Amino acid sequence: MPKLIVSIDGVVIKEVQLTKDRTTLGRRPYNDVVIDNLAVSGEHAAVLLSGTEVQLEDLNSTNGTYVNSRAIRKQSLRHNDMVEIGKYKIKFLNELQDTAQDRATAARGPVTTPRAAEAPVPQRRAFDPVAPVAQPEATAPASIRVISGAAAGREVTLVKVVTTLGKPGVAVAAITRKPQGYVVVHVEGGEFPLLNGAAVSTTPMGLKNGDILQLAGTQMQFIYTG
Repeated sequence: MPKLIVSIDGVVIKEVQLTKDRTTLGRRPYNDVVIDNLAVSGEHAAVLLSGTEVQLEDLNSTNGTYVNSRAIRKQSLRHNDMVEIGKYKIKFLNELQDTAQDRATAARGPVTTPRAAEAPVPQRRAFDPVAPVAQPEATAPASIRVISGAAAGREVTLVKVVTTLGKPGVAVAAITRKPQGYVVVHVEGGEFPLLNGAAVSTTPMGLKNGDILQLAGTQMQFIYTG
């Protein structure tokens, strides 16, 4: 199923599965994908789904819609295309499309040239050293403990890469797990979340064990012992 991966400053803030024939993107809260930023128009763009064909259409936005750094009015999207709306980057993924391309390539068969076919394959000597491949360190899962309101005492483990919290249209924040730890950003709503009393904007802020988040009138504590 095709999907959109929305990020800002390298931090993923949401993933959206494209299940509707028409998915709208914009600043207004009634859009399917709300991007709360002044550089984004109220109704900025729409993704149109028809069978296996996926198209992106700019809805006469003020600052334009870009695909792979080129301004577009309406364009078909391909697997791994990068859409840019304001400061936000939106990666389009369609594994079915990618699989279809692989099948077409396999049907055509391998492409070789006589020179490549005749070239000898170098043999590795027994004493050639093989450098180990460094593996990225895994970030241990953190959790959020609610410390005020009706859900006080509830604890939620952050098992996903991106976890969104809050009330749509009021205040929504996203906590993203990165190799070096966790960060929080403001996603949408006129009310900004608070981290230890400081407002959280669209610029990622690092989280550490014991930090207090206040979101839509609810206080939460970030628990991380990794």
